[in-house]
Amino acid sequence: MIFEARKTRTDQWVEENSRRITEQLTAMSVYREAERILAYADYNHEVMTRFLIEAAWRDGKEVAVPKVVGKEMVFHRLEDFSTLVPGYYGIPEPASGEIVDWEDALMLMPGVAFDPELHRVGYGGGFYDRFLEKHPQVKRVAVAFSFQILPAVPVEETDIFPQAIVTEERTYIAEDCGHYL
Repeated sequence: MIFEARKTRTDQWVEENSRRITEQLTAMSVYREAERILAYADYNHEVMTRFLIEAAWRDGKEVAVPKVVGKEMVFHRLEDFSTLVPGYYGIPEPASGEIVDWEDALMLMPGVAFDPELHRVGYGGGFYDRFLEKHPQVKRVAVAFSFQILPAVPVEETDIFPQAIVTEERTYIAEDCGHYL
């Protein structure tokens, strides 16, 4: 259902709404106060992160993006989009570069579907959950289009959820996180 809805969106729609999401996210205190951003490189009509990464660079923030290594995800500093190459399942990943291990960072989480309770359904690999289990101090904000917000999504015991979800229409924030988001 969500994948079909993503396919029906035009490139222009995805770009316009990704820009709206970027505007909302960059206005949040959790973004303004972050010195480091753990972003993902978007793929296949996900929320485009290019605009947010470019804003972070303009704002003097460090940025890193993930690379899948076996069953784990490691983050490489990103200073130029030209260093990204197709990786795991064709998703853009850094070809090389400095691996970073930041605890004090803001992570942008992708996902397939979410619900208003901030539950997240990923792509099934568990990469974000395993990474976040080892990095509990990382602040977590998911970015999604409004059509990805469902009334409820399935939850697993090992899931680590975002503390906020930013869509083009509204922002959902966990009750215990409003003070820093």
